[in-house]
Amino acid sequence: MTALFNLGFRPFFLGAGVFASLSMAAWLAIYAAWYQPAMQVISASQWHAHEMIYGYTVAVIAGFLLTAIRNWTGIQTLQRTPLALLFACWAVARLALLAGTAFIAIAAAADLLFIALLIGACAVPLVRARQWRQMAVLSKLVLLGIGNALFYAGAFGLLDEGVRWSLYGAFYVLIALILTMARRLIPLFTASGVEPRVTLRNALWLDMSSLVLLVVFWIAEVFLQRHGIAAAASALMFLVNATRLTFWYTPGIWSRPLLWSLHAAFALITAGFLLHALTAVTTLNPSLALHTFAVGGIGLVTLSMMARVSLGHTGRSVHAPPRIVLLALGLLLLAAALRVLGPLLVPAAYTTWILLSQACWIATFAVFSVAWFPVLTRARVDGAPG
Repeated sequence: MTALFNLGFRPFFLGAGVFASLSMAAWLAIYAAWYQPAMQVISASQWHAHEMIYGYTVAVIAGFLLTAIRNWTGIQTLQRTPLALLFACWAVARLALLAGTAFIAIAAAADLLFIALLIGACAVPLVRARQWRQMAVLSKLVLLGIGNALFYAGAFGLLDEGVRWSLYGAFYVLIALILTMARRLIPLFTASGVEPRVTLRNALWLDMSSLVLLVVFWIAEVFLQRHGIAAAASALMFLVNATRLTFWYTPGIWSRPLLWSLHAAFALITAGFLLHALTAVTTLNPSLALHTFAVGGIGLVTLSMMARVSLGHTGRSVHAPPRIVLLALGLLLLAAALRVLGPLLVPAAYTTWILLSQACWIATFAVFSVAWFPVLTRARVDGAPG
């Protein structure tokens, strides 16, 4: 494990994978009434949402940004002892909250210190290299930091709407961050990863429409609670992103697992906007749209990017990943189908669908953690640093 703290993706992707399984196992036990940790200032569902957003997903973002920013700027980001200390802050918060709210003060201190240090670690090289284009990404990380502070302010009774603003606000900031990165990366990865080579289109009117509509959706849904406006913006977001998907599609993606999975994740986020819009005019359970975004969209894109970045930055091929990646991707797609389509088709078995979906999620990230452990803990196969 001598290479574990050589670069940011290594500890944070491994930690995210292990924690994704561990925290979901705890949530399954709580949901099935097998385990009831002390929850005094937040509910169990709020704990689950917080740990999926600020625990799992932010860890993936940390690993990605600390790695990508080194590439963008040519400036070394955190490594070795500073990286280990940053990771320790994240891990302490996660372990403290696994016990419920008994140690929430410790969790708050470690969590807020972690994200403040992460913002600084990302901002310094970007500013030094004058990479102003990346401020759109950094600003979303700052919003996540503010959101986590709002969560703890709400939990400690300092802000009535703090927990709700934090969870829903940050959830849609994550969607915004994924859409921002997808706009850059999916066409790039697709054009360079398929045979024969293709040229893919991006349209400025789609970029601007998506940005404006998402801001309207975010404000109306989270802060104003004007659900009619949010539903209209959501319907338009579905059309905009469905159009974008058609611009990016080429049949060559199906021979590249870590390429079609990114397209599938983007498609599921697009479907999430459609389900959200339909919720306003039908009797659909709002959690179906939420979990289409979460399990299918965020889950699939983070798993795909962790697998891809880990291979690429350890000198391995991203175009011919280990076959076990298909098992992980398949299990996660099954988790999404069980969580969303199951309740739609057989509502009476709702609890069973949830438990089965949770089990598939746990299995997904157990497979990833075990299969990618040597990739993330050993030196690069080509002998290069990182």
